Amino acid sequence: MQRNEITGPCTRLPRNVNMEKLQSGYLFPEIGMREVEHTQKYPHARLIRLGIGDTTQPIPDIITSAMAEHVYALSTVKGYRGYGAEQGNMELRMAIADKFYRDVGVKVNEVFVSDGAQCDISRLQMLLGPNVSMAVQDPSFPAYIDSSVIVGQAGNFQSETRTYDNIVYMKCGPENNLFPDLSTTSRTDIIFFCSPNNPTGYAASRQQLQQLVDFAKANGSIIIYDSAYAAYVTDDSPRSIYEIPGAKEVAIEISSFSKFAGFTGVRLGWTVVPEELLYSNGFPVMKDYNRIVCTCFNGASSVAQAGGLACLSTEGYRALSTVVDYYMGNAEIIVDAFASLGLKVYGGKNAPYVWVHFPGMSSWDVFNEILEKTHIVTVPGRGFGPCGEGYVRISAFGHRECILEASRRLKNLYK
Repeated sequence: MQRNEITGPCTRLPRNVNMEKLQSGYLFPEIGMREVEHTQKYPHARLIRLGIGDTTQPIPDIITSAMAEHVYALSTVKGYRGYGAEQGNMELRMAIADKFYRDVGVKVNEVFVSDGAQCDISRLQMLLGPNVSMAVQDPSFPAYIDSSVIVGQAGNFQSETRTYDNIVYMKCGPENNLFPDLSTTSRTDIIFFCSPNNPTGYAASRQQLQQLVDFAKANGSIIIYDSAYAAYVTDDSPRSIYEIPGAKEVAIEISSFSKFAGFTGVRLGWTVVPEELLYSNGFPVMKDYNRIVCTCFNGASSVAQAGGLACLSTEGYRALSTVVDYYMGNAEIIVDAFASLGLKVYGGKNAPYVWVHFPGMSSWDVFNEILEKTHIVTVPGRGFGPCGEGYVRISAFGHRECILEASRRLKNLYK
């Protein structure tokens, strides 16, 4: 249990026991703290940040111009708008449904615009409540587990395994093609699944996702499918869970403008909750999610939504595709660098992340070695779950000259 060292007058309010279960700091702030310490130690070093997956390329003019025009209109009587619909601008909801789900039958009323996928993860956890069991890919994005702990789904933390009771960790290692062995996976109420996966960069195949949907249907489970990196898919891997027959009966999909449109600071995303998705008593999940949104959210920024509409225009999406290609070019350089050193490398094909194995080494030790000797920030794989031990994640979000310099430094370190 973590205790505050500050002494002095206290209230009589006990700390939330679920917050007490959270272990140390959230992964990315922890990395940020180590980065600050390193900068203080080496104030003249040229630090290259390939850790936190933050975009670096400018947002195309056609998109920022649309946002600027909307902002200017707010200063006029004719153009001023206040509160919008909690579910999002209808024009944007229609554009999302048409652009990403035209061939899979997602309806406009099933699309809920938000301020980002990470916020929607927590809203969905609030919707589902503490009395459900959950499964998660191992390794996976830490917010799935941390939000589960916060709402009370998780049991006690086991220090030896670094896992929580009541959470099923679905091992996604190379021995099973980075996909869980569903034949040995216990039944849970909800299944968090990200594809292309963060951190491994692996995009599940159509056959694998059909297995996942069939598994959920057989067990009466709900899949929460994170497709934030779908725009980076370069092969025939599905970009949406709804490409799989039967998925609308068992899956919610969350997605984001952050990584394909550079909206990490603008904040815009969406969640799809199909009408066909029902609780055990036959009540539509979509109606409860709509209530959560209307109660806890006043809608995404109208400025961000104006930008989102521009993103999905023909010219806007074409411009964004060029940026996506740029990041994937970065990924190819990183993959080639580590592969040339004889290391086993995953990802970098359908996602802007490269997952590198350092056999026999602690992932935090590798992180520290790379930071100390090359001044490059990565992410230790252990921060994504027990199966991340021995790996590091390298982000392809960066300026090309930084990626090339990082490649040179890493080759010199491990040659």
